[in-house]
Amino acid sequence: MKLSVIGAGSSYTPELLEKLAEVKDQFPLKTITLMDTDAARLETVVSFCGRYTRHLGMDVKLESTLDLDKAIYGASFVNTQIRAGGNACRVNDEKIPLSMGVIGQETTGPGGFMKALRTVPAMLDIAAAISRNAPDAWLINYSNPTGIISQAIHDYTHIKCAALCAGGIRAAWRTAEVLGVDAKDVQYDIFGLNHLNYTYNIKVRGRPITQEEFEKVAAHVSEVSTELSVKIGAVLSGYLMYYYHRNKKLADLRGALKTRGESVLELEKEIFADFLNSEFSEKPHSLQKRGGGGYSAVAVGVMDAIYNNRDTWHVINVPNKGIFPFLPDNAVVETAVIVNANGIKPVAAEPPPKAVCGLVSMVKNYEMLTAEAAVTGNYDTALLALTHHPMVGDYDLAKELFDRMLAANRDYLPRFNM
Repeated sequence: MKLSVIGAGSSYTPELLEKLAEVKDQFPLKTITLMDTDAARLETVVSFCGRYTRHLGMDVKLESTLDLDKAIYGASFVNTQIRAGGNACRVNDEKIPLSMGVIGQETTGPGGFMKALRTVPAMLDIAAAISRNAPDAWLINYSNPTGIISQAIHDYTHIKCAALCAGGIRAAWRTAEVLGVDAKDVQYDIFGLNHLNYTYNIKVRGRPITQEEFEKVAAHVSEVSTELSVKIGAVLSGYLMYYYHRNKKLADLRGALKTRGESVLELEKEIFADFLNSEFSEKPHSLQKRGGGGYSAVAVGVMDAIYNNRDTWHVINVPNKGIFPFLPDNAVVETAVIVNANGIKPVAAEPPPKAVCGLVSMVKNYEMLTAEAAVTGNYDTALLALTHHPMVGDYDLAKELFDRMLAANRDYLPRFNM
């Protein structure tokens, strides 16, 4: 069995290997192929991963390439963790909106919008390579913004895709931590989109949790108001702080000395210096500062469920297909599913809290327009998408913002006629 990792020059790659080592007996990989478009980053990561796989006791062939078709050929699973434009583009995604009084963030609002326009075409190229070289392979994506990427993959390709994020399963981890139970015993209904979800109807081993227990779990999400969670009747994704505490977050971001992208650029210098240090064969401490924990655990869990035909409860971004009747069938939503060798099957859910349906519908409309614009390069479609995002909501602001961000991304958006 072969696993391909596209975007393997990412600092997340060692954590993926770490989780694969934990299931090496039940998930017997023979080859892991690491691919990236940045030769220097790839070489650095590969040099460390060679030492790290030996430290982990993995009996696996580790190979690398800059060629996408070669990387994917014959793979059973293709993991994607790409960042089109790198963290340098991320800094622009953050700073330009902030200069105009709008939240600038990696996956939400105008920042996530521009990241999607850059990333979706690259992901469709990867999907085409899968169709050519490994048509039975599963695409396991945790590149952001995964919801919009999944929308484009499902709308414009026919490959098998599991679009993941640790955010959807985080409510299980929080419930387990607060109530002292095993996360595998926690299940719930979840409604919404990637980085915009609501968890409700939580059960532990089939027992509905009490109101007191629910409030304790809700309070464990420090980014959003516990009082608001209780009023809504759901545990809120931490990313909802950008919607429900918008003014405070905007003030915080504008007052910060550095954007998150700038901090990551500095941190990665430290991480990659450690990767190059031949004395390191274990995961360096600097990597723990990077964040993003949980992606590898979710990805490996899904691949294990598919390979071993093991019915496993997960949260994945999938087409709606009637789960939530007020959304289009092809609208990709983040919801609970059962995964096995036959694929991904959504679990029937109770109706979501009434208060949240409007916001989710509005952002889903933006996501679908953004996916279309990323594929077609249509300026008007993109402008309509940005105009209708709740964080913008003003045509004149959206037009000036979009034109400035387009100019900053000229080299990464060949589909747009600029």
